[in-house]
Amino acid sequence: MRIIDEVKDAKTIAIGGHVRPDGDCIGSVMGLYLYLKRVMPKAEIDVYLDKPADIFQCISHIEDIKSEFNTNKVYDVFVALDTTDERLGDAEPIYRNACKKINIDHHISNSGCGDVSIVEPKRSSTAELLYDLMEPEMVDEEIAKAIYIGIAHDTGVFRYSNTSPRTLQIVAELIKFGFDFSKIVEETFFEKTYLQTQIMGRAVLESVRFMHERCIVSMVSRRMMEFYCVTPKDLDGIVNHLQSVKGVDCAIFMYETGTLEYKVSMRSNGKVDVAAIAMKFGGGGHVRAAGCTMNGTYHDNINNLSIEIAEQLKNE
Repeated sequence: MRIIDEVKDAKTIAIGGHVRPDGDCIGSVMGLYLYLKRVMPKAEIDVYLDKPADIFQCISHIEDIKSEFNTNKVYDVFVALDTTDERLGDAEPIYRNACKKINIDHHISNSGCGDVSIVEPKRSSTAELLYDLMEPEMVDEEIAKAIYIGIAHDTGVFRYSNTSPRTLQIVAELIKFGFDFSKIVEETFFEKTYLQTQIMGRAVLESVRFMHERCIVSMVSRRMMEFYCVTPKDLDGIVNHLQSVKGVDCAIFMYETGTLEYKVSMRSNGKVDVAAIAMKFGGGGHVRAAGCTMNGTYHDNINNLSIEIAEQLKNE
C-alpha cells in the first residue's frame, strides 16, 4: 500500500509521535510531514510533538512542530508514528477524536491502535517502513534527509542487528540526493556538549556491574541533573555507552522524573530480551533496546528488573 491512498481524501491531517521523541520518531514525523506537504499542497497538515532537541534543527521546517496542543480540534486523519496511542502524550485526545486513525510502527510491543495499523517489527525503524509507503518519485532531498536521520538513529548508525539488506538499499537511495550524510551523523548522533559529556562521565563513574558482571546499571537523580544544568534530552547516549563495556549482556540506565519515579532505558546484546522485560512494567521496544517508567526506589527498581533478567539468563 501507499500512505497517500489512506489520506488522499483528507482536508485536515495531524501527525504525531511518542513523548520524549528520539531520532527515529522525529525523522519519521518530519519525513511524513514534508512528504504530505508536497503531494497534498491544499491539505491542512499539523505536527504534534514534544519540542525536539536542538541537534535536529537540520531538518527542514522542524519549526512547524506544535508543542502546545489544540485538543478540541477534530482532524480527518491522524497518523501516529513510532508509537502506540498511549505514548502520544497530550496529543492522545486529538488522535482518539480523529475521524480516521492510522498507526505506523516497528515496535514488537505494538499490536496496532488505528483504523489502519501497519506494524512491522522486522523493520530497522519506523522511518524505513515509512519510506516504503511513499511514492519514490515524490521524495525530495529534504524528505530523504529526515528519513535518513530516522534510520541512522534507530540502527545505531547501521551497527545494530536490525540493519537489514533492505535498510542499506534504502539508505543508498537516500544519499543519492547529495546531502552531507556524514555531517548529519556526526552532529545528531555522536557530537555532545561539554555538559552532556560531564553528566555521561558521572553516570559511567558511578555505574555498578552485577549478576557476575554481565549487567551494568547507572542512575542520574533530579538533584544531579540540576547540578549539571541538564535536561532529559542531554542524557541520550548514556545507556548505549554503558552497553559498550566489554562483557556486558544488559545495560540499564535510569533517571529520576518525579518522587519515586524513574524513566528506564535498557540495551542488550541479544542475550536478554529487554522488550519483554519492559512490557512487564508497562513499557516496550525492541529485543535489544527498550524502555519503561517505573515507580519505587532506585534499588527496588533494580531488584525488580534483576529478577526478570536473571530468569532469562538462567534459561539461556
